[in-house]
Amino acid sequence: MSDLWDMLRENTAARIGLGRAGDSLPTARVLEFAAAHAAARDAVHHPLDVEGLVAAIAPIGLGTPEVVASRAVDRSEYLRRPDFGRTPGDDFSVATADADIGIVLADGLSPIALTEHAVGVVTAIKDVLAPTYSIATPVIATQARVALGDHIGAAQKVGTLIVVIGERPGLSVADSVGIYLTHLPRPGRADSERNCISNIHPPGGQSYVGAARVVAALVEGARALGRSGVDLKDTSRTLTT
Repeated sequence: MSDLWDMLRENTAARIGLGRAGDSLPTARVLEFAAAHAAARDAVHHPLDVEGLVAAIAPIGLGTPEVVASRAVDRSEYLRRPDFGRTPGDDFSVATADADIGIVLADGLSPIALTEHAVGVVTAIKDVLAPTYSIATPVIATQARVALGDHIGAAQKVGTLIVVIGERPGLSVADSVGIYLTHLPRPGRADSERNCISNIHPPGGQSYVGAARVVAALVEGARALGRSGVDLKDTSRTLTT
């Protein structure tokens, strides 16, 4: 007899209808959970292959990425001191770009996700923005949190900053990236002054092209409104009733 939960499991990554063995879960479900937990931990602690990412991004045509680091000297300090991940290290330096758009690729809490999806995301963003806006050479940021991008964007003198960052791994997805958009970036920007596009990890999550379309709509809206954040809404979709 087929499991009545099978149809629902095909439409969600959530752990539903796990069954039982006595007072506990079946052994297979316990092992699945342990494997997912291990994958999430590995995603957090796996070091970013910076050289490999530079080599992968350069052929997109936006220039060879610059590399910067946060104040956190290693992964342990990054996890213990979130504030260090938001501020640049002592040798921080990026070239002035005076471009409309800046792109930062940050390892965040899942360097694995950035390795997996950065090329697809940046390519899609370039395809939708390059015909209209000037785009600065991308910057790769290590031991980085979103707010580190404010320092980078201000130094580059870009109008709107796009931070592509590895999202916090979960027990169903360990390799998802998010995009944070900040208009007129500068140190001290609050989270309420940003817009977020999350859950980018095709084929199970948001597609590269779909995310890029939202980015394009937000960039256009931010430039018209003069700011990003809670007042800026995604207009890339037309709601029907």
